[in-house]
Formats: sequence, structure tokens, C-alpha cells
Amino acid sequence: MARRIIITDDHPLMRAAIRASVEQVWPDHDIVEVSGAASAQRAVMDGQVELVTLDLHMADSAGLGPLLDLRKSHPAVPVVVISASDDPRVISGARELGASGFIPKTASLEEMTGALALVQSGDLSFPEVADEGDSDDAIVRLASLTPAQTRILQFVAQGLLNKQIAYEMDISEATVKAHITAIFRRLGVTNRTQATLLAQHLDASGAV
Repeated sequence: MARRIIITDDHPLMRAAIRASVEQVWPDHDIVEVSGAASAQRAVMDGQVELVTLDLHMADSAGLGPLLDLRKSHPAVPVVVISASDDPRVISGARELGASGFIPKTASLEEMTGALALVQSGDLSFPEVADEGDSDDAIVRLASLTPAQTRILQFVAQGLLNKQIAYEMDISEATVKAHITAIFRRLGVTNRTQATLLAQHLDASGAV
């Protein structure tokens, strides 16, 4: 089975532009195009993935959550964020969560190809941004959560009760409570409101 590149974006024209760059850097790889974060996760599970490009705002996602999910579920797969956002907090957050690069959608074909070539060679490719220490600290704490804890935090941020979270994850309510206690400890918070505010750092991008 040939190695694959997964392009994740819900705009067909943008996927075509990314594909043109990818084909220059990885001419012998299969290219899979998907339009949502959930589809990207399923595609990565099929294996033999060399790289995932990830938009931060699609029909089923917004912000850095999908990047965190991919890094935790498939830490060996490089992920390059390609986004319309130029918010320094988003760029720094992507770096802290383990992305291999961040490419603005305003980049030319040549610039995008150059950035992907850096990643292909094992380097990182990020725009220079001002220091965002407070945001970075929050991202580091969020990145310390386990995959199960990350998912529970997302449910907490959505306002679900413990029994609802238990149902969604097919675990006991006691297990949910134990996870939430551990989440509070890792994040340095004492209640759901504080945890939800911290989780909002994953939703910093509202750009398409």
C-alpha cells in the first residue's frame, strides 16, 4: 500500500490548491481529500499516512480541538495546519500542541510548497509570531491530558452532566467523576466553569 497524504478542508478550491503543492513535494504518494475532522480521523486510522493537512474551521469543527485529537490518537503522524487565521495565539497553540507546521491560506503556491518541503525534510515551518505566554501555558496544560480526559473536557465544555458523559462514552458515572477530578488537577482549576474557560483556548480560531 502506497503512503498517503490526507488533505482536510471543506472548500474544494482550497483542497485543489493544497493538492497542487502536495503533489510537488510527495509526487509518488496517494492523496486522500476529506472535508471534515471526523473524516480525517477515520482516514488516519487506515494507516500508511505520511502527513495530514488540517483546516481549523470546518462544518464539524472549529479551533484547535481536532489537532489535539490527532496528536493524541496518532502522535507519529505529522500534521500541518493550513488556516485563514493569522492570530498569534492560534499559531503558537498549534506549535505547542505538536503541529509540524502552520501555513496561512494567503500563502502563494510557491510558499506553501516550500513550507511543506521543510516539513517533508523533518523541519518545522511556522510564521514568526509575538510571544503569547499565557495562551501557551494553557495549551501546554491542555496537551497534558490523556485522550479520554480531553474528550471528557470537551463534553464538560458543552455543558453535559456526568451521567450524560457516561452515556456518551459508555463508562460508569464514577469513572467520569474520577476523570474530572484528574482533569481539574492537571489543569490547575477547581470547577467546571474554570475548566470550560481554559478549554476555550482550543477554540481560538473562528476563521475559515
